[in-house]
Amino acid sequence: MARIQTPQRIRGTQDIFGEEQRRFAHVLETFERVRKLYCFQRVDIPVFEATEVFARSIGETTDVVSKEMYTFPDRGGDSLTLRPEFTAGLCRAYLTEGWQQHAPLKLATSGPVFRYERPQKGRFRQFHQIDAEVIGAAEPAADVELLALADQLLKELGIDDGVTLQLNTLGDSETREAWRQALVAHFEAHRSELSEDSQTRLEKNPLRILDSKDPRDRPIADAAPDIDAHLTSEAGAYFEAVTKGLDAAGVAWTRNSRLVRGLDYYRHTAFEFVTDRLGAQGTVLGGGRYDGLMESLGGPHTPAVGWAAGVERLAMLIEEPAVRGVDAVIIPLGEAAESTAQGVLADLRRSGITADMAFKGNMKKRLAKADALGARFAVILGDDEIAKSVAAVKNLGAGTQVEVALAALVGALK
Repeated sequence: MARIQTPQRIRGTQDIFGEEQRRFAHVLETFERVRKLYCFQRVDIPVFEATEVFARSIGETTDVVSKEMYTFPDRGGDSLTLRPEFTAGLCRAYLTEGWQQHAPLKLATSGPVFRYERPQKGRFRQFHQIDAEVIGAAEPAADVELLALADQLLKELGIDDGVTLQLNTLGDSETREAWRQALVAHFEAHRSELSEDSQTRLEKNPLRILDSKDPRDRPIADAAPDIDAHLTSEAGAYFEAVTKGLDAAGVAWTRNSRLVRGLDYYRHTAFEFVTDRLGAQGTVLGGGRYDGLMESLGGPHTPAVGWAAGVERLAMLIEEPAVRGVDAVIIPLGEAAESTAQGVLADLRRSGITADMAFKGNMKKRLAKADALGARFAVILGDDEIAKSVAAVKNLGAGTQVEVALAALVGALK
């Protein structure tokens, strides 16, 4: 009979286990703790949306929409897409669920996102993000709040060393349009020297030429005009308020006048926390202000700012978290003891004591399992102990052993 072939893991996905899972969980636990300090509400949204949610918000001409989205028709004939990021879905929820009444809203979420791209170190087709947004606040203080949250998160993860916050302003709509025209004029003068991709971008999205990685584009992009010459006084004042707020909050930053966001709904603050510890792909957390996005989804003008970070990439940078040891391992000897041990085990766990059972092998093997789990105590139950309603409690660190009444076991172990 032919052997049935075992299905393989889909390329670009991962089975997260062991040390890798401990790192992953530590990132999420730290994010949950810090977002509570900043009074960001946890929210969870669907993994898939109507395709137009992402096409209209991320932009039809972007690589994410044109090349990377997992899009499929459902049985009713509707076009659905697995979320490639969180912001669009959060904005859709804000508009459709009546959350405007709660504005300004500070929201945080996390979970899997999906992009069909070439898998490489730290990049997967199903990966995971943490995300924080302030929706309905036009003030620079909202930008500062988000950046302080991100800065504290990286510090508490222990990866702030060698990570730099790069900051730029994209100005208001008047600033952006004037700068866009100056960039188009500059790039048009060098059109024949640009890469094919950048020649296409010149027609659709000229700001994206500034962050082109193609060596043919770099000298032209580096010589392009800065936004500062086109900043309105209002936009300049906004950026100054953000930088002063960061200074007051003790958040270190550096100006990167080449940091851009290609889509038209981005305004004012754009930022990235970057490191050289991940090779060429140096951004560990990034975001910006997107005051025009709600309108692209058919909603009223709603100022908003947010950021996202890849959990896998953060997990690659942190130290391996210490494995929390088990408080006690129950070792039952004999059938009668096994039945009693189940009750003892349940009582310990209900009392907040981390406990496991070693029910296979001889005493030496069972004690070895307790050691491997990092247990502080082995609780031994045999016929003699059960007859006296006691347990033999062995302190595995000190090597000492005492008898403890079963009724007093919880207190003794605590």
